[in-house]
Formats: sequence, structure tokens, C-alpha cells
Amino acid sequence: MIKHSSTQRRLLRVRKKLQVNLGLPRLSVFRSNQHLWAQVIDDKHGKTLASANTKTLKDAKGTKSEKAYLLGKEIAKIALSLNIKRVRFDRGLSQYHGRVQKLAEGARSEGLTF
Repeated sequence: MIKHSSTQRRLLRVRKKLQVNLGLPRLSVFRSNQHLWAQVIDDKHGKTLASANTKTLKDAKGTKSEKAYLLGKEIAKIALSLNIKRVRFDRGLSQYHGRVQKLAEGARSEGLTF
């Protein structure tokens, strides 16, 4: 039996819950101290369909949480332009709190459903 670290166990636990709806693309979120990255990934074919981050957002002024909300709106606009209306939300190692929650709220406000 392989002994995993606590971060690996947490990531495996989150990903195991996402395995239920394999037909849907996955909205994956990575959070660093300064920025957020969001990708819409098709796991069936192993391809990234859409991506955005707070580094390249235009008109990104305000706090990190406000930028996360704008990022959610941006990734939802890109996904909806590709006819992706439903996704699975993959928060990765981060808790559903703060900036990750704001990103999800921004995506939902544009019409993306989880």
C-alpha cells in the first residue's frame, strides 16, 4: 500500500467525487498567493477547452476576491461561447471559501451551472 501525503489524499478525495459525471467537462481552479487560474478540461480526450487567469484579465482592479469574481465571469463567457453550459467544479487542494467561492459565484452569475 502506498502512503500518500495529506495534500495528495485531499486531492484524491476531491477528484473521486468528481468521477460521477465523467461526461461533463471539468472547471479546474488553481490558486496561488497572488493569482487564480481556471481551465475547462475535457477529461475524455485530455484537452483543455478554455482557460483564463487573473494575470491577463483586462480591467482587473480591486481586491483579489473581486478579481476572482471577474475571472469566474470571464471563464463562463468563454465556456458559453463554446456551447458548454454545465461543468463539474474542481477546486483542487483549495477549500470552497474566499477566492475560490467568488470565482464559482462569478461563473454562476453568467449562466454556467455546476
